[in-house]
Amino acid sequence: MKKDIFETGQYYHIYNRGNNKENIFIEEKNNNYFLEKVKKYLLPIADIYAYCLLKNHFHIVLRIKDEKELPEKLKEKLHLPFSNLFNSYSKSINKSYVRTGSLFQEHLQRNRIESEVYLKQLIVYVHLNPVKHKFAKYFESYLHSSYRSYLSSKITSIDRDYILELFGGLENFKVCHDERRIVYEGMINDISLSDE
Repeated sequence: MKKDIFETGQYYHIYNRGNNKENIFIEEKNNNYFLEKVKKYLLPIADIYAYCLLKNHFHIVLRIKDEKELPEKLKEKLHLPFSNLFNSYSKSINKSYVRTGSLFQEHLQRNRIESEVYLKQLIVYVHLNPVKHKFAKYFESYLHSSYRSYLSSKITSIDRDYILELFGGLENFKVCHDERRIVYEGMINDISLSDE
């Protein structure tokens, strides 16, 4: 399957997991280090709307900036910041944990987001990922996602205003997440009952 190329002004869901399903975030400090790398490499070329870091995979929803907003040296090389982010993070993990080889499975996965409806669905999906994969019982308290940034008034690198406007405000943003959580809880309960 041909991969989507990065283009200016376009929205993407990017994700990947550890090679052989290994953990890519081994200790708490790895999550913060990864986010620092995201700020360094991706914020100059993209607006970040949502993220979730789980032990063995991650999701990021973003929009590549318009051409006039991009640094001149990166206009023709939009893939480069992504490559630098993952190479830098992988080298650090390999060095810190005395490991060799690829940290991530194959190449970065990316899907273009073609509508606002899908963008909203994806943001909710990303924030509920810890519940879906049973890393947490409550997505609201999960430390390594952008959900809590939306509830806060603190300065954030997340483009909070655009997304809250898209959802019709903070209350509706929360309602959309709660409605989807109920669906996940129903699925998990159905699976539990069928296992008995």
